[in-house]
Amino acid sequence: MKKLKKRTKVLIAALIAVMVIYTVIGNIIVSAALVPDFMRKLEAFERVTEQGYSEMVKTDDITENAALAREETKAFLEKSDGFKVKSTSDDGYELIAACFRQAEPEGKPWVILLHGYTGWKEEMYHYAAKYYEKGFNILCPDLRCQGESDGDFIGMGWTDRYDVLDWIGKITDSYPDAEIVLHGESMGASCAVMMSGMELPDNIKCVISDCAFTDSVSMFRKQLRDWFSIPDIGFIGSARLWLRIRGGYDLKDASAINEIKKSDIPTLFIQGDQDRIVPVSSAEELYESLNAEKDIMIVEGAGHAQSCYKDPDAYYDRVFGFIDRFLIYS
Repeated sequence: MKKLKKRTKVLIAALIAVMVIYTVIGNIIVSAALVPDFMRKLEAFERVTEQGYSEMVKTDDITENAALAREETKAFLEKSDGFKVKSTSDDGYELIAACFRQAEPEGKPWVILLHGYTGWKEEMYHYAAKYYEKGFNILCPDLRCQGESDGDFIGMGWTDRYDVLDWIGKITDSYPDAEIVLHGESMGASCAVMMSGMELPDNIKCVISDCAFTDSVSMFRKQLRDWFSIPDIGFIGSARLWLRIRGGYDLKDASAINEIKKSDIPTLFIQGDQDRIVPVSSAEELYESLNAEKDIMIVEGAGHAQSCYKDPDAYYDRVFGFIDRFLIYS
């Protein structure tokens, strides 16, 4: 009997120890993947950047077109009237965006360009250069907890939805009849797709989704394995719990594939067939799940967020050809 009691105590102690370990690791995972200051301490930004670069396609045409895009972006920034604007999120964070308006902005369409995971607004300026040439006004936000914007946790597109709604409100306060396009890359694309499942103002005319992931849990699991070498042996559940407690949202809710089923917003899905970060099947699944006007462009030979560099002419012809169906340019 004494041995049985001792074994029971040992078992209970072991179970408690396992629970504590899983709780601690889940908490650390949340910080390691979604808190930039903590990521810097772990040198995770460097690891993410290096891993992401290693997974890019490095063909001559992509390299040359990317260099050309940098030159075009430099010229755009020199001639455009860019300035920073601020917004305050519903939960009190100061958010920053760059705004580029046409010389006569009234009556011109707008595009909101949304960057990816651990990114910043400046990464979207090469898209801005193309939109500016087409007569668009442009807003490039730093999503919460990234770039110059405040925040405790990266929102994986989910909490960012409401921040982008606030930015839309900033535009429509000054330009009530503005026609607005949402164009996102990677996490920013998932944010735009998730937003399309919300009740949006009529100003939103279409979405350009470039390499969006279908759901944050799958993406989180993959990146923990690929970037942080952490296998999922139950840690995702613990991380989800801690994120709900600390960040106020559930990773499982951050699902583009669920939200797209509610959407009536025309959407163009774009993805490179050599994407090693977000599987090409993501674009196909999202496309099949949308019951609204839609199009899909799978770019041969392009990696993650490289479709615009693989064949820029085809990329922007498809993008603006799609947009032209839903906007009336002034």
